[in-house]
Amino acid sequence: MKPQITFYGGVNSVTGANFLFEAQGKKILIDCGLEQGGEGASLRNGKVFPYSPATIDFLFITHAHMDHIGLIPKLVKEGFTGRIFSTPETKEITRLMLEDAHRIMEYEARNGGESELYSLPDLERAISIWETIDYHKNMQIAPELSVVAKDAGHILGSAMYEFEYEKGERVLFTGDLGNSPSVLMPDTEFVDDVDYIVMESVYGDRNHESKGERDRRFRDEINSTIKKGGTILIPAFSLERTQTLLYELNELIESKAIDEVPVFLDSPLAISLTKIYKRMFLAFKKDVQTDINDGDEIFEFKGLKETPRADDSKSIASQPGPKIIIAGSGMSTAGRILHHEKRYLPDSNATVLITGYQSPGTLGRQIEEGAKEVEIEGSLIPVRARIVKIEGFSGHRDSDHLLEFVEKAADGPLKQVFVVMGEPKASQFLAQRINDYIGVKAICPEAGKTYVLK
Repeated sequence: MKPQITFYGGVNSVTGANFLFEAQGKKILIDCGLEQGGEGASLRNGKVFPYSPATIDFLFITHAHMDHIGLIPKLVKEGFTGRIFSTPETKEITRLMLEDAHRIMEYEARNGGESELYSLPDLERAISIWETIDYHKNMQIAPELSVVAKDAGHILGSAMYEFEYEKGERVLFTGDLGNSPSVLMPDTEFVDDVDYIVMESVYGDRNHESKGERDRRFRDEINSTIKKGGTILIPAFSLERTQTLLYELNELIESKAIDEVPVFLDSPLAISLTKIYKRMFLAFKKDVQTDINDGDEIFEFKGLKETPRADDSKSIASQPGPKIIIAGSGMSTAGRILHHEKRYLPDSNATVLITGYQSPGTLGRQIEEGAKEVEIEGSLIPVRARIVKIEGFSGHRDSDHLLEFVEKAADGPLKQVFVVMGEPKASQFLAQRINDYIGVKAICPEAGKTYVLK
């Protein structure tokens, strides 16, 4: 069999990463994620895999976001008995993320929703065959086939996987590439020894504002809303985005750049994940490690209140005066953010800060695009709050920095780039830039199509 890649997910879509690499008689999956947002995503997630899970030898997980891990227990349920690999941080976070997702599925199934994609025993079987791999440790998985993990700089434990196969050729699967420099994570590593790259393109057609501009806007929007006595509502991904926001708020409050007001962390999952971040801080960048070792509690500050119980969450509304609420989910598709949006979207003194990517078809995307009225839990809610998008908080590299990543790789033997994990417009724009500016062949692969690495 010639080395080849088949693109089963993450094509023409940001979510649902699922790629099959075949070499040296081995079948290797990279990521097995949920499709999120968009019409028909739930139906597609429930379908039988387009390949036989029992024939897969290895599954490598780039990081613990649901669009990269969400279908792992389903893969096991449908017959996968191979070996799973990730960094230690990703394994620990994944268990928490999938247990939380199962609780939601179980609740929805009890209340007349769709059936569960997997059971807790399926999740436990996945964890039982899960091994860890450290950065830069070369691992032989077959004769003339090895893999090494490199730091993607995206979230805690995120990795790129570089496979070396026959005759010393290499293919790199980037997963999601970090928006370096990050406030917490080390910079994304550059690679200049690969022949092929399968890379993300979430922001392939646009750039973020600078960190200085991002910080200024974040501070000014908070101060402006506090001055009006309003509420700052932040729909936030529980993993990475929440921890970044807590770090930034800690800095602003300690430096007195914003007034001290109550800050509610209203997400049981985010509260639990933040504990993992605190415990595994040796994966942070060096200067943050130094701050922690010197006694700085980077995720804690005066006024921060965690609300793990539902009753605690409901009581936030009775808190008088200005306040900040960080709640999940990040795309306003479910979770506690919904009852806060029902209450505060009609309030002209409130501000909704959108700090992450919003998939097409989600409530978050409707709000971001300026809808004057949205439906939440069967009720039509007018939107009078100020809506502010701050893209600089994204954990993804923007267009110029994605191009920079490929440009560094082009110093080596790079032959071709497969551009995936983006909306079609973003992926096609980035592919064209790579072709035009760097002179390396770049394509947007077709879903389900196999490409031979010649």
